This record gives sequence, structure tokens and C-alpha cells, in this order.
Amino acid sequence: MLTTRNNRLDPSLIPEEQLAELAKVFAKPDHVALIDAQGNRTHLPEALFTHFARIVRLMSEKKAIVLVPEDEAFTTQAAANYLGVSRQHLVNLLEQKEIPHHKVGTHRRVTFKDLLTYERTRDKTRREALDHIAAAAEAAGLYDSDHTGDQ
Repeated sequence: MLTTRNNRLDPSLIPEEQLAELAKVFAKPDHVALIDAQGNRTHLPEALFTHFARIVRLMSEKKAIVLVPEDEAFTTQAAANYLGVSRQHLVNLLEQKEIPHHKVGTHRRVTFKDLLTYERTRDKTRREALDHIAAAAEAAGLYDSDHTGDQ
């Protein structure tokens, strides 16, 4: 199970000067290379470069980072907190099979990967519904997309 203490990158653990220097390095579009003690050079793949750049930027803004593996199992309360819903609403989603889950004893667990999948689907459905409402309002003449607010 996830222990935030072990997976938390706290910016206060790195001197501000060093974070500022790293932020400058990662702000450049060039890829960073790692050099080991023997002088062997390894370039970071673009995917890692992008993530490290974001981590360094957020940490230089004094924001802590928590790394969560996709297969990490969340309690129903932690999953509800992540989605921004009540625990009871999350349990209802689990019972309606909207989100896969498994049990550990009598307790339900939800993987982070399944939360991400649900979140993407939920957000897509919301966007489509809003687009439909906007199109219907515009078709009914209730919304003027060319209106700038000037009168």
C-alpha cells in the first residue's frame, strides 16, 4: 500500500539554489544527459525528460510531489477524495460497476489506474453533454457565439 512518506518529494529537502539551477536546465528544450561516476553518459528519453522537467518546475514553486504507481490500491475514502466525491457516492459507483474494484477481506480497494480511467470517461461525458447543451442553445437562438459583451 502507498505510503506517502516514502513517495513524497518535498522541495524543502533540496536547497533553493540547486532547485533554481535544475529549473534552468530543464527549462531548455534540449534533453538532459546523466553522467555516472565513471563518466558514462546516458541521455534521458523525451518522456522522462518531460516528467522530470515538470517535477523540477513544481518543486521550484514550493510544491511537493507524490508519486503513485498505477496499480496502487486506494481505500474507498482515498479514492473518493481523489475524485472529489463523497465516499458513499464512490461506493455507489463501485456497486453499479462504474469503477472496477477488488476486496481485501471485507474492504473494497480501487486501483489508481481504474480511477484515472473513470475520471477520463467522466470528463469526456461531461464535455460532450456541455457541447450538446451549447449547440442546442445556439440552435434555439439563445446563445450568440459572436457576441463580445459590448453594447
